[in-house]
Amino acid sequence: MNEQKCLGKVYLVGAGPGDPGLLTVRGKTLLECADVVVYDALISPQILEIANPRAERINAGKRRGRHSLLQAETNQLLIEKAQTHAIVVRLKGGDPFVFGRGGEEMGDLVAAGVPVEVVPGVTSGIAAPAYAGIPLTHREYSSSVTFVTGHESAGKYRPQVNWQAIAHASETIVIYMGIHNLPTIMRELTAAGRSPSTPIALIRWGTRPDQEELIATLGTIVERVRETGFEAPAIAVIGDVVNLHERFAHCRPLVI
Repeated sequence: MNEQKCLGKVYLVGAGPGDPGLLTVRGKTLLECADVVVYDALISPQILEIANPRAERINAGKRRGRHSLLQAETNQLLIEKAQTHAIVVRLKGGDPFVFGRGGEEMGDLVAAGVPVEVVPGVTSGIAAPAYAGIPLTHREYSSSVTFVTGHESAGKYRPQVNWQAIAHASETIVIYMGIHNLPTIMRELTAAGRSPSTPIALIRWGTRPDQEELIATLGTIVERVRETGFEAPAIAVIGDVVNLHERFAHCRPLVI
């Protein structure tokens, strides 16, 4: 990619999981000063309201089967906007470098000679369980956590996730984007020896006022999803720490 002459800089800003109170001070400052905001589908309206009212706003969101822009188009857009604007904020749900394609975007920006900076955000895999009263680590239940994407199991190409290894890699497993492939994932984990009685929590719209939880086991969760109509977007938490949900759920923060 040819190096571009740039007026400005692109900031890959993590917006957090939804609750505007979890946006970092650095992210808030950049939004208030932004000339352009290129945002994802799951960015909450309250966070978008923080942006400079004079900023150009571009929806680059991706939801299953519905893409406002292809990833390559988004990358090119960021390069072009940096040539004519001083502060370009690429606003991404959660953290840009945790299953957010931030590394891909940074790679293309660096290759084009565009100044770029990442502003970390609170990832949903940590925040959503916390708001559900589920500590990912606990001295009596879990001393390790594995974060993994469930999207890799889509039938269009060979899966990259080694579920056989993941099954016993840690006491707690957190799965992003796994709802659509839940039957396959549960089958893989139990086939690898993870007990069907292992607790699992699905957390939808984590940290938002309408957050929902569905608690079951590896052996029953697929049927429970069918019965309740539970849908994405959601995080899955697997492990004995899920049993703390009943005790701690009433301690969740107040989301305004």
